[in-house]
Amino acid sequence: MQPRNVIIIGSGPAGHTAGIYSARANLAPLLFEGLVRGGIPGGQLMITNDVENYPGFPKKIAGPELMAAFREQSEHQGVTLVTDDVNKVDLTASPFRVWVGDDHTEHQARALIIATGAQAKWLNLESEHALKGRGVSACAVCDGAFFRGQDVMVVGGGDTALEEATYLAAMCSSVTLVHRRGELRASKAMQHRIESNGKIRMAFDSVVDEVLDVAKGEVTGVRLKNVKTGATNVIAVTGLFVAIGHTPNTELFAGQLELHDNGYIKTKPGTSQTSVPGVFACGDVQDFTYRQAVTAAGSGCMAALDAERWLAHASP
Repeated sequence: MQPRNVIIIGSGPAGHTAGIYSARANLAPLLFEGLVRGGIPGGQLMITNDVENYPGFPKKIAGPELMAAFREQSEHQGVTLVTDDVNKVDLTASPFRVWVGDDHTEHQARALIIATGAQAKWLNLESEHALKGRGVSACAVCDGAFFRGQDVMVVGGGDTALEEATYLAAMCSSVTLVHRRGELRASKAMQHRIESNGKIRMAFDSVVDEVLDVAKGEVTGVRLKNVKTGATNVIAVTGLFVAIGHTPNTELFAGQLELHDNGYIKTKPGTSQTSVPGVFACGDVQDFTYRQAVTAAGSGCMAALDAERWLAHASP
C-alpha cells in the first residue's frame, strides 16, 4: 500500500481549508468527510441558516451554501473527497493507519490532519431540535446579531453561559438566564458581572420544558419548569441560546494523543502540532476558546502549512 502524503479527517471549514492548502502544495490530500461520532459532513454550519460574520459575504449566506462552496473549492483544487466514516486510527508510527467505511478499508498517510470538530450539547427536546436555526442556537457570537433589540434566553450556569448572556445583553432588550440549580457554578467575577447588569434576570431552579412555537417555525417563547415545585410558566422570547458546553469529537484519538482535561486535543502553542510528530489538529477539535468558522478555517491553513513543512524535513 502506497501511503498518501496527507490524510484529513473532517469536512468543516478547518478540514476543507487544510485540504485546499495541501492540494495547492502538491500533496494530493485525501479528505474523509463522513460522519465522525455522529457529526455532520460540513460541520456545524450545516445546521446554521444564515451566516453574517464570515468575511466576503456582506449580504449573509446560508451555512449549507457556504459549506457547499468550501467543498467545491476543495474538489477544484484537487482534493480527493470520500464520504465515509473513519472507524479507527493507529498513530503509533508513520505512516499512520486509518480504517474507513463498513468494510474497514485501510489507508495510510505520512502526515495526518485532524479536523473532526466539536458538537454543542443540547437539551434534547423535540421542540428545541425542530427550531434549531430558527431561533434556537448554541452560539451567541454567531447568531446574537439577529436578535438586536429583542428578548432572549440563555440556558446554563457556567462561565460560558454567563459570557453568552453578557454578550447578548449588549444588543438585546433583555436576557433571561436559566439554571437548573439554586446557585451558579461560574467564577465569582463572572457572577458579579451578571448581577450588576440590569438587562439580565435569573431563573434559578428551572429547566426548559418546551420551546414555543414549532407550528410557526419560529421561537415565540419558552416554557420553564421549576424543578422544586413542578410549576411552569412561559417567558416570551424570540431566541434561545443553549450554553451547556461542547463535546469535542476526539474518541478516535483517546489514548493516542495528548488531550486537555476537557477532551480537546492539545497542540503546541502557535502551531497545529499535536503530541505525535506528523499529526496535526485544527478547528474546534482543538479550540475551546473561539469556536468560529473563520478561526477554524485559519487553523486549517496552519495545519496544512505545518504538515507541508514537516513532510519536507521527514524521512521519505
